[in-house]
Amino acid sequence: MTITELDRDTTTAESVYTAGGIVVTKLGERIGARIDGVRLSGSLASATVEAIRYALAVHKAIVFRDQHHLDDEEQWAFAGLLGTQTQSHPTVHSKGKRLLPIEGAANSWHTDVSFVDRIPKASILRAVTLPPYGGATTWASTTAAYEQLPDALKALVDNLWALHTNLYDYAEKLDAGSSDPALTEERRRYQDEFRRNTYETIHPVVRVHPETGERTLLLGHFVKEFVGLESSETAALLQLLQSRITKLENTFRWSWESGDVAIWDNRATQHYGIADFGDHTRRLHRITLAGDIPVGVDGSRSRVVQGDASEYSVVEEPARLPGFDGH
Repeated sequence: MTITELDRDTTTAESVYTAGGIVVTKLGERIGARIDGVRLSGSLASATVEAIRYALAVHKAIVFRDQHHLDDEEQWAFAGLLGTQTQSHPTVHSKGKRLLPIEGAANSWHTDVSFVDRIPKASILRAVTLPPYGGATTWASTTAAYEQLPDALKALVDNLWALHTNLYDYAEKLDAGSSDPALTEERRRYQDEFRRNTYETIHPVVRVHPETGERTLLLGHFVKEFVGLESSETAALLQLLQSRITKLENTFRWSWESGDVAIWDNRATQHYGIADFGDHTRRLHRITLAGDIPVGVDGSRSRVVQGDASEYSVVEEPARLPGFDGH
C-alpha cells in the first residue's frame, strides 16, 4: 500500500491515533504533519509512542509545538522510546556523544549520515536558540519522488548503486551566508573534525523501507559516484534525480518557533537547513536513532568500502507496520 492509498483509507491510521490520544493535522499532500495533544517525555504511554511512530511512517516528517519543558535529558529519554539512540555523530565528538548541536545550516539537501552502512532511521531535532528571522528547515519525500518516476527511470535506478562518503567539500556550504571571520574559522574546524575519519559505503539508489515496504530514493549530497558510471554521467543523473526529489510539491517547509520539536524518517526523506539568517545564532539539538542496513530491490544489502561505524550505532531491524504492504 502506498502512502497515497493509505491516506485514502484512513481507518488504520485514525484508530492508531485515537488510541494514542494524539491529533494529526496534515501540512502537505505528500509530506508533513503537525502532532497535537501530547506532551513529549520519556514516560509516554506505549499507545502514544506507537501512534507517533505510525504518524511518522505515514507523513515522513512530523512537528510538535509548545514543548518548552524539554531539555537535553528529557529529549534523550523521549528519543529512547522510539528506538535506540546512536552516538551524536560518527566523527564529530567535540560537543558531546549523545546530542549533536546543529549550529548554522547545512545549506544543501541530504539524508543524515548516509555515508555509513547503518543509516539512522530517524532524527529528532529540538529548537534551542533561534534567529530573529530565517533558519527554516525543508524536508522532501524520497518516497513520493520514486513513486512519480516514469517506468524507464525506475528500471534504471532499481538496479543502480551509489558510493556515499563524508569526504566532500563542506567549506563552501558552511561559509555560505556568513561574513564573520571567527564564525568561518569555527566552521572550518568543524569541517576538519567531520572529515577526520573516512567513511565510504555503497548503497542501493532505491532502498526498500523496512517498516512500510515502500521504495525510496537514497541519494543526497554525500553521493560521490554511481557505480559503473563516469563522473560526468554521475553528475547529470544525480542532478536529474535530485530535481525529482526536491520538486516543491514533494516538500514541506517549517519555520521554527521556541518549543518546537521535529522528527523525520531518515529512510524516506532528505532535508535542507536554510542559511538565510545572516550572522545570527541558530542552534538546534539533534538525536538520531539506530537504523538497519539498507536493502535494495533485489534484496542485496549495502556494503562498506571504508570505515567501521559499529561504535557509532548498533543495527536495528524493525518489523513491518500494520496497514502497509509496500508496492
